[in-house]
Amino acid sequence: MTDRQRRTVRLLLVVAAIGLAVTAVAAATPAGRALVVEDANSGEKLLATPVSNGTPVILSYNHSVEKTPVHDIYVVDNDSLVMTGMEFQSYGWGLPARANVTRENGSFTFDPQGRYEELYVKPGRTADHRLRVGNNSYDLVARSDAEGVRLHLTERSVLQNTLDTLDS
Repeated sequence: MTDRQRRTVRLLLVVAAIGLAVTAVAAATPAGRALVVEDANSGEKLLATPVSNGTPVILSYNHSVEKTPVHDIYVVDNDSLVMTGMEFQSYGWGLPARANVTRENGSFTFDPQGRYEELYVKPGRTADHRLRVGNNSYDLVARSDAEGVRLHLTERSVLQNTLDTLDS
């Protein structure tokens, strides 16, 4: 091997070592939380999107009998999703008949109590379940193939957030 080839090999090794070090630091550096949607049975990750305290998370669907929109409204609070409201346009099975409901802008609204570390949802083609996280909207039916999903929050590294942002 010539001196030039040895220098080239050393340079490549140094560049590779620097790349590995940068990747290791990014993988170990906390970047905050992410909302994760995974298959409820297999645990396969279907979506991971960065969130912070106060990020709104809205599960929207059409009521199966009434055929009217329903919005379950949550907000990220540390390691939990806190339900801050529900909006619906007509009463039907599963909607709060005895809650303190008010009427605002043509919809019924109420402020349910609830703090959840995880939520399980069975997206349906008829219900057309959608998930809005901050300003981004996701089709839960398409992502899950209408199979049950688990939503939860997790701590993410800089590297994980970067990869998840590219993957979303």
